[in-house]
Amino acid sequence: MAKRRVSRLSDPNSFSCTTFNILAPIYKRLIHEDHACRESDIRAYWFHRNQRILDLLLREESSSIICLQEYWVGNEELVNMYDTRLGDAGYINFKLARTNNRGDGLLTAVHKDCFRVLDHRNFLFNDFGDRVAQLLHVQVIGLSQQILIVNTHLLFPHDSSMCLERLRQVYKILQSLEAYHEDNNLTPLPIILCGDWNGSKRGHIYKFLRSQGFVSSYDTAHHYTDADAHKWVSHRNHRGNICGVDFIWLLNPNKCRKVLKTSWSDAVFGLFKYHVRRASLTEEDAFAFLKADNDGDGITYSGFCEALRQLNFIGHPNGLSKEETKDLWDQADIDGNGIVDYTEFQIWNPTRWDQAVTEEDIGYRVKHAVLYPREAEKGLWPDDYSLSDHARLTVVFSPTRLP
Repeated sequence: MAKRRVSRLSDPNSFSCTTFNILAPIYKRLIHEDHACRESDIRAYWFHRNQRILDLLLREESSSIICLQEYWVGNEELVNMYDTRLGDAGYINFKLARTNNRGDGLLTAVHKDCFRVLDHRNFLFNDFGDRVAQLLHVQVIGLSQQILIVNTHLLFPHDSSMCLERLRQVYKILQSLEAYHEDNNLTPLPIILCGDWNGSKRGHIYKFLRSQGFVSSYDTAHHYTDADAHKWVSHRNHRGNICGVDFIWLLNPNKCRKVLKTSWSDAVFGLFKYHVRRASLTEEDAFAFLKADNDGDGITYSGFCEALRQLNFIGHPNGLSKEETKDLWDQADIDGNGIVDYTEFQIWNPTRWDQAVTEEDIGYRVKHAVLYPREAEKGLWPDDYSLSDHARLTVVFSPTRLP
C-alpha cells in the first residue's frame, strides 16, 4: 500500500498535530429497529464509522501526530483496524486503556518520517474516573530538537463536586512532566498537551493551564482572547449542549510561569471562590463564613477546614487530602502566624514565578489551526455530522528561535 504524504506543508521543519475524541461505540447511543442500544451492538455501524474516521485522518497531508480519545481498546477487531491502517501509513502507535476495564482509552500515533520516539510513559491517575494519560518524548527527524507530547481525556463534570478531581488530574500531569524532566536531567523542552479536557475557556482547567504558561493553539492561530469562548465549539454533549472542550496546548521553554504548587493552590482557591459566588455571598460574607465561630479578627485553620468541609472539598475519598489542605493553608497564611486576616484573604497567596530560561532555545509557533467540521469554527454544530460528537482539531507548528 502506498504511504500517504505527511503534512509538513511548505516548511520542511513544520509538523502538524491532531486531537480527536472519536466516540467509543460502547458510549454511542442509537435507536435501532425501535429499540435503544449502543453502537457496539451493531458491527456494521461501528465498523463503517471508524473506517470513515481513518479515511479522514489519513487523507493527503495527514498529521505528523495523531492523538485519539475514546479509542475502543476493548475490541480486538477495531484495534487491528487502526494498527493496520496507521501502520501502513507509516505511524508508530501507542495505546493505553483506562483502568478498571472501562473498555476505552487513548491512542497516540507519531509518523516515523517526522519523529524518532526516545521514550514513552503511561500515567494512571487511579481515581474514581479511571482516567489516564500518555507521554511521548520525541526528537524531530533531521534536527536535534526534542518535544514532549501528552494525550489525555479528563473526567466529565457531571456535577460541581467533580471539578476538584478534574483540577487534580491536570495537576498530576504537570507534576509527572516536572518529574520526567528532573529524572532525565532534561533542559526545558517544548510541551504539547492534546486531548478532550471536558471544560471550556470559562473553566478552572483553562485558567490553571494558562497560569502555567500554556497557550491554546487554536485561539493563538485565530488571535482570539480569553473572552472569545463563544466563537468556536468542538463538542455536542449528551445533554445537547455545544461547547469548546478539545484543546492542543503549547508551552515553549522560555515561558516564565508560576511555581506549580502555587498554580495548584490558586486554582483550588479559585474553585472555592466560584462556589462562594454561587451561594451569592459577598467577599465580606465569605470571610465571615471562613471565620466560622472564631471571635477574633481572622480565619483559623480549624475554621478554614470546616468551611472546606461544608463546600464538599474535604471529608470524602475524592476530596482534598490532609496534606493538600495543609499546603493550601500555608499558601493562604502569608505571614505564617496561624491566622489569615482580611488582607491575606483578599490576596490568598503571593505570586511566585519560576525563572525564565535565558539561553537561546528552539521553540514553536502556531502557524495554522483548523476544526472539522468547519461549522464548528463559527460556533455551530451541523446536524448531518456523524463521525463523532467531537470535532477534529488540527494545528500546524513551525520552529522558531526563542529570545
